[in-house]
Amino acid sequence: MIHFTQEEYSYRKKKAVSALKVANLDALLMFAPESHFWICGYDTFGFAMFQCLILTSKGELILLTREPDLRQAVFTSTLTKKEIHIWKEIEGANPIDNLSQILNDLGVVGKIGFEGQTVGLTDFNGQLLRNAFSNLKEVSELIRSLRSVKSPSEIKMHRQAAKLSDDALDIAVQLASPGTFEGDILAAMQGIIFKGGGDYAGNEFIIGSGPSALLCRYFSGRRHLDPIDQLTLEWSGAYARYHAAMMRTLIIGKLSINHERMHAACVEAIEACEAAIYPNSPMGNVFKAHANVFDKHGLNHARLQACGYGMGAVFNPIWVDFPMFYENNPMLIKEGQVFFLHMALFDSNTGEAMTLGHSVLVHEGGVERLSRHSLDLIICN
Repeated sequence: MIHFTQEEYSYRKKKAVSALKVANLDALLMFAPESHFWICGYDTFGFAMFQCLILTSKGELILLTREPDLRQAVFTSTLTKKEIHIWKEIEGANPIDNLSQILNDLGVVGKIGFEGQTVGLTDFNGQLLRNAFSNLKEVSELIRSLRSVKSPSEIKMHRQAAKLSDDALDIAVQLASPGTFEGDILAAMQGIIFKGGGDYAGNEFIIGSGPSALLCRYFSGRRHLDPIDQLTLEWSGAYARYHAAMMRTLIIGKLSINHERMHAACVEAIEACEAAIYPNSPMGNVFKAHANVFDKHGLNHARLQACGYGMGAVFNPIWVDFPMFYENNPMLIKEGQVFFLHMALFDSNTGEAMTLGHSVLVHEGGVERLSRHSLDLIICN
């Protein structure tokens, strides 16, 4: 179950080795599941326990993991059994000892990079790591920066994810009406993605109606839609772990004047953001475009402090893949990146919400919307 050619994986590893040498590193300790997936296809939730993928400046790739993931690694990755080491789980075992022995056998004596900004390395294990090695350097951006620009084959995965996101919106609109149970909407959205060959997304789909339409996080508990209501949805199709998130607030029953005004502002804001996205433009300019529109409409109190972020092949607990559009972010946009743009207005003064979001691909001259859906306001009766 390997999603890319051996040639592509070889090219990715070559780029990673080159980045190691530029950073003057003898080896890289990868703890982020996204790094594992990108460089060799390894696909598992086993990162919840201790595991590490080692890349040396000579191009050696060695996985240290638990026994349950031995077959998982062979099945999903380019790794051979000889490149997979198992640490034995017995009382008092410390996998850092195994890691130290592997590095010694590989002849690693210089500076060692490691990924600390990831759920794949707990604080407990991170402290064990630091206590064992004095020559560590935190380099979480090394592989992350390589992953941010997508290859043509990765873009195909994003396009398929976007199709699944569109399909999920279609079925949500079909079902949403007064009296509909939120759980039926969630079940249908997730179900159509599975039927299309997709995966679980990196985090739960977000759904909220009535007062909870102003929330942008998943929470437990479902309700039925009122005759006049608002339904906020944030979801993503996922295909081979690649995402293309979307966001919409659907109006149930009667449209209010304020909802209509907020939606018009969201359309203007997302179009302004798209116009600000092109290669070598600072990411902060995109946030500024978003903020200027909402502030002009007197909605400063209802907007968020970010308006989007990168999309990629990511793992739980969230599908957010950095970098992010926030105020004064100096990072330059690159051709081949995929971003999720979300225009979100949550007005606690009126109790009304309006959101609009989709994923875009950066081309030489600007952006391409990956969604086939229009920006029109959706009213369900």
